[in-house]
Amino acid sequence: LQLPEHNLTAAPHFLFWLANQLPPDHPVQVHTSLDLGLQRFVTAQVRQMVKGLAQQQVRQATALVVENATGEILAYVGSPSYLDSTGQNDGVQALRQPGSTLKPFLYQLALEQGVIQPNSILADVPTHYPIPGARLYSPTDYSETFQGPVRVRAALGNSLNVPAVRLLEKVGVPEFLTHLHWLGFTHLDQPPEHYGLGLALGSGEVTLWELTQAYLTLANQGNAEILLSPLASSISPSPTFPPASTWSLITDILADPHARATDFGIDSVLNLPFSAAVKTGTSSDFRDTWTVGFTQDYTVATWMGNFDGTPMGEVSGVTGAAPLWHRIMVHLHSEQEPERFSPPLGMVKRPICALTGQKPTPDCDAVVQEYFALDDLAAYEQGGVNRSTVLSQTETVASSNALQIASPKPGSRFLRYPDTDGSNSQRLQFSIVDRQPQTPSPTPVEWRLNGQRLETAGQTTLLWPLQVGQWQLEVRSGDRLAQVQFEVESADEQPPRPGFSVRAAGQR
Repeated sequence: LQLPEHNLTAAPHFLFWLANQLPPDHPVQVHTSLDLGLQRFVTAQVRQMVKGLAQQQVRQATALVVENATGEILAYVGSPSYLDSTGQNDGVQALRQPGSTLKPFLYQLALEQGVIQPNSILADVPTHYPIPGARLYSPTDYSETFQGPVRVRAALGNSLNVPAVRLLEKVGVPEFLTHLHWLGFTHLDQPPEHYGLGLALGSGEVTLWELTQAYLTLANQGNAEILLSPLASSISPSPTFPPASTWSLITDILADPHARATDFGIDSVLNLPFSAAVKTGTSSDFRDTWTVGFTQDYTVATWMGNFDGTPMGEVSGVTGAAPLWHRIMVHLHSEQEPERFSPPLGMVKRPICALTGQKPTPDCDAVVQEYFALDDLAAYEQGGVNRSTVLSQTETVASSNALQIASPKPGSRFLRYPDTDGSNSQRLQFSIVDRQPQTPSPTPVEWRLNGQRLETAGQTTLLWPLQVGQWQLEVRSGDRLAQVQFEVESADEQPPRPGFSVRAAGQR
């Protein structure tokens, strides 16, 4: 016999999960942290959203709402209906691929390690990584186009795949995996080589619970001591730790609608009438869509997909999970808007050239504002070189005083995929490292490819349209010479799928 749904307890997934966590000697009555009115509202929104997307093969959705100051769980919806045929599955605890939702933690770690700075310029260009026993790994962005040099803020805000993979190569997969473990991702329990560079794009499996815990840590500026709690707390903690600048900078980027405007538009469903930081994710073949974000008061995580893993009909994070997240956030703050996020601690804004990341010069076409650490202001004022520009595919350059070609590496092999639009947009980066630059009057750099001089105006970095063939690249500066040989082959198949996350019609 099936009981009428209105007779079923309001939060069955939460209660059954909690019952398994309690010790054998727990009290007969347990005072949970759940807000019954909010629980019913979130449940109704989950059902409504799934019903509205039924024609796009969407059958399940989940949501979790947490209070930032205490970590108390206020709403826990494991499925639209516990009495459905598959409704007993608890989507909050299910393992799914997180797509791009792990990227903020990669960027935070890279900032913490000094691999990049807020004004660093990252390269969104065709990049190929050799994998033992397999073809080259060639990540692409959702749009299957490349934006060239991009700022850190734009790379994370628009969730670009290629810069994220480049960043993970420099940070190191073992180091990033350790960082994720510290954040609470206990189910990422395989060795680093199991995930590889795809970990930047969500190649592992995590739960909505773990993802919420990680974003709760981000909302509390790196304080991992505030944990998700299903029980009501009699203590109202008041953190005394100083907020770390790297965590607050990531929050500032995720709360910046202009940072994500290129791919999401300036007026997307991610934008709220108050200050909120948010990130979306979509796994391959539209199997999972995520949206996780927070204000000063609450963290909300939503997922949409199918428990059996069947793909949805091109439903992305911003078209699936994001509207649900938006509704919950607006409801939570309907009576009082949250306070705005504080500026990153120990940082100040200065104008920079959007292309170089440095203090603008008269020939700079686009000037934007970006944060600088106080220790870097002196170099900024002097127009110093950006010490954290990440342009080359790898920086494993011998520590000699010679002029060297950093990219491509000697003997590299690249694949050129067919262009779907005939734009020949695939580019290979040429760059050098000069360990002993000539001063005070440096000799101009001259590039030659198979003996033919390239018109480069003396640049030390340039992007070359990928062409099939055997190539010898030379670079000269005065009497110094560096050479490498590389190969470009034609790939017979269609362009590769964009990593572990896909989108349609410009959405994410």
